[in-house]
Amino acid sequence: NWPLGWPKGGYPEDIHLPHVLYHSAVGANKQFGRDVMDAHFRACLYAGVNISGENAEAMPSQWEYQVSFVVINVGPCEGISIGDDVMMSRYLLHRVAEDLHIGVSFDPKPVPNWLGAGAHMNFSTEKMRAKGGLTEIERAIEKLSKRHEKHLSLYDPRGGADNVRRLTATGSQFYASDMTEFSSGVAKRGASIRIPKRVAQEGRGYMEDRRPASNCDPYMVAEALVRTCLLNE
Repeated sequence: NWPLGWPKGGYPEDIHLPHVLYHSAVGANKQFGRDVMDAHFRACLYAGVNISGENAEAMPSQWEYQVSFVVINVGPCEGISIGDDVMMSRYLLHRVAEDLHIGVSFDPKPVPNWLGAGAHMNFSTEKMRAKGGLTEIERAIEKLSKRHEKHLSLYDPRGGADNVRRLTATGSQFYASDMTEFSSGVAKRGASIRIPKRVAQEGRGYMEDRRPASNCDPYMVAEALVRTCLLNE
């Protein structure tokens, strides 16, 4: 159960900010498991999963992939299909890794004092993507700020108990927001909700909810966003 490529029972070199060396890194001494992720990407494409990219993350052997990524003009995923694609992509990752005799964990904080793992949800509506849509995004963020605790109870399978280990308000080091306090900002990775810089510059696009844990139920996350932002619950 130790991360792939790490010294047995030990840790990679001790540095203050691990992501400086490992995020999007290349090289056999910096990242491990690329063969798994390359095979996973191809399997998703073959199976029709709407996958758009993969990259090495901030901890050695930690990887990220993007499903149905939303760009400024087009939101390729509608309704519950985001849940379908995420669940199928998880199955395919387990299946590909099984052939290579490698285990997969979706735990949001697998190693203490290293960066955690989230399932950031990019969310938009037609109004948000239209000219002047930034105003709609800001309205949605205001609604989300009033239901912070409710959303966190739905953003991991243990009612928030998993996210407690990840959302520790260490934004400058682990890009983690505060579990107890809602926040938002432009290009702010330590916020609950981030507005990408390009979106702020163009005045339209989407927002990124950075609170869902990597092991979340994507259907529940999508439903929560719709209920709060569109149904005004």
